[in-house]
Amino acid sequence: MERGKMAEAESLESAAEHERILREIESTDTACIGPTLRSVYDGEEHGRFMEKLETRIRNHDREIEKMCNFHYQGFVDSITELLKVRGEAQKLKNQVTDTNRKLQQEGKELVIAMEELKQCRLQQRNISATVDKLMLCLPVLEMYSKLRDQMKTKRHYPALKTLEHLEHTYLPQVSHYRFCKVMVDNIPKLREEIKDVSMSDLKDFLESIRKHSDKIGETAMKQAQQQRNLDNIVLQQPRIGSKRKSKKDVYTIFDTEMESTSPKSEQDSGILDVEDEEDDEEVPGAQDLVDFSPVYRCLHIYSVLGARETFENYYRKQRRKQARLVLQPPSNMHETLDGYRKYFNQIVGFFVVEDHILHTTQGLVNRAYIDELWEMALSKTIAALRTHSSYCSDPNLVLDLKNLIVLFADTLQVYGFPVNQLFDMLLEIRDQYSETLLKKWAGIFRNILDSDNYSPIPVTTEDMYKKVVGQFPFQDTELEKQPFPKKFPFSEFVPKVYNQIKEFIYACLKFSEDLHLSSTEVDDMIRKSTNLLLTRTLSNSLQNVIKRKNIGLTELVQIIINTTHLEKSCKYLEEFITNITNVLPETVHTTKLYGTTTFKDARHAAEEEIYTNLNQKIDQFLQLADYDWMTGDLDNKASDYLIDLIAFLRSTFAVFTHLPGKVAQTACMSACKHLATSLMQLLLEAEVRQLTLGALQQFNLDVRECESFPCPFFKDDQSSELRKLPFMGTYASAELV
Repeated sequence: MERGKMAEAESLESAAEHERILREIESTDTACIGPTLRSVYDGEEHGRFMEKLETRIRNHDREIEKMCNFHYQGFVDSITELLKVRGEAQKLKNQVTDTNRKLQQEGKELVIAMEELKQCRLQQRNISATVDKLMLCLPVLEMYSKLRDQMKTKRHYPALKTLEHLEHTYLPQVSHYRFCKVMVDNIPKLREEIKDVSMSDLKDFLESIRKHSDKIGETAMKQAQQQRNLDNIVLQQPRIGSKRKSKKDVYTIFDTEMESTSPKSEQDSGILDVEDEEDDEEVPGAQDLVDFSPVYRCLHIYSVLGARETFENYYRKQRRKQARLVLQPPSNMHETLDGYRKYFNQIVGFFVVEDHILHTTQGLVNRAYIDELWEMALSKTIAALRTHSSYCSDPNLVLDLKNLIVLFADTLQVYGFPVNQLFDMLLEIRDQYSETLLKKWAGIFRNILDSDNYSPIPVTTEDMYKKVVGQFPFQDTELEKQPFPKKFPFSEFVPKVYNQIKEFIYACLKFSEDLHLSSTEVDDMIRKSTNLLLTRTLSNSLQNVIKRKNIGLTELVQIIINTTHLEKSCKYLEEFITNITNVLPETVHTTKLYGTTTFKDARHAAEEEIYTNLNQKIDQFLQLADYDWMTGDLDNKASDYLIDLIAFLRSTFAVFTHLPGKVAQTACMSACKHLATSLMQLLLEAEVRQLTLGALQQFNLDVRECESFPCPFFKDDQSSELRKLPFMGTYASAELV
């Protein structure tokens, strides 16, 4: 029972499950029925399920059949109507076919026209595309054409900019075209071409400024000269009305005239054409003469091309070579001032260009490079000036050279170059200038002394008297009171020598101008040079005149008188130097003039020469003495030679009246002593072995005649005693014999 109930329960349960599956199959989409069927086959009662399924299908078939039977009459009616419609449809088909045939016939022309239109539209589209592509290509071609034009007109920097735009902006837009590839391949060649052409322009520029650096320097030095003249005018204005004369009032400053020559116009090479300027017109700026655009263009081009360092190295290397050429002086530079001027102009022109490059470019040259070049230039210039100036023997040329060097230094100082070494070198040239002045003045003094008549200066009018007094500081109240005509005690060489000493001082002062020396340094320089003039040059000239063989006693006497007056004038020379240097002689370390010593030495030499010449004249007369030591006759008068000798001494001593008293007295005593000694030697000669009383009496008579000779430079009582002293030994010897 229980088993039967369990079987029944299971049967009911499976039946319910089959029913559910059937409902699920009916209601589920066909695509999703797989899992449901799987659950049937997975079970063990799929047979029963199939039965259930068959039963359900038959039920549905019966329902379908009922439904069809219900609608059958309607279906028959529909078929009938459909058959009627088929006939009408056949008619419609025939009409459509006929209409289509007619339409095809009528549309052939339209089709042809449409085909033509299609081809036109295709061509239009192609043309439009072509225009668009050409619009992209035309700017490229225009830029390339512009590039070639710029290359042809040598506008290299704009050409490089155009090339940059062409390469980075335009060509990438049309890079797939073949002609663009040709352009791209040609771009490096164009760059090299621009690079080479710009370098060629730079070389032309460098060569041109090398040739015309003297013109550039000349213009710069003219500007410096004008500026210095303006500064001097400004400095002189506050001095107007001053009682003390300035240095420039004492003498006329040497004015350097700079001759200018205009170079040919070289617009492309960097030198602009400038016409000769009149002296009263403004001198153009040195930098206005140079067109630096080739340098700027080449610098920009190389910078854009990434080769700036290569350009800088090349430029500096070439300029160093040019600097060495500029600093090489010509072998004959020392012969004329123009040689020095051209040399300086080239150096100034070189550094003016470099200074402008320094301040207008960023890094092409730097201060260290300029300083290095200037140090080299300074050393070579100073060495060249030392060498060539040593050949110069003309003081005027040395002075002109000094002024040129000062202008050269001032010009470069304006551009910021240190020039202290040049001024130090000028101090060396100053010593050479002093030596050339001394040589020149040696010739001047020699001419003055040779052409002098060694006679007191006669004056017949007041104007002549004032003229001489104006030339030489002389004051004598007794001479002023004398009526005309009258004579100065000195000869013409006194005022001439005095004025030449002043001219020498002027010449020394000229060299010290613009050397930036203090008044004390100028004063010391003038005094030292003047001392050399007095102690060496003038002293040697006087000594040469005094030692001359044909000089007479009258000339020697006049030289003593002249040197005495020149010695007195030394204080006026001191005052003259003080006035032009504004340095008081009481200042510490002030050098004193040695003129007093010079003239004293010359006077002493002249005195000694007088004594020597006087003794020589006495010896000449004594050579005429012809004593017959064996004679027995006695003349009642002195020997003829002795009478002539005493007459000569009397006339000579008359000339000595203008000499200082001691000099005249010494000359007189020296002559008497020499005469006494010579007479003694005549008596004691070895040839005189014996003599007669008559000869001794004649000799004694001659000695007494000498004693009786009056010396005009002693008082009467002194003359009587002193004139006997030299002859007392001779007289005693004669008495003894």
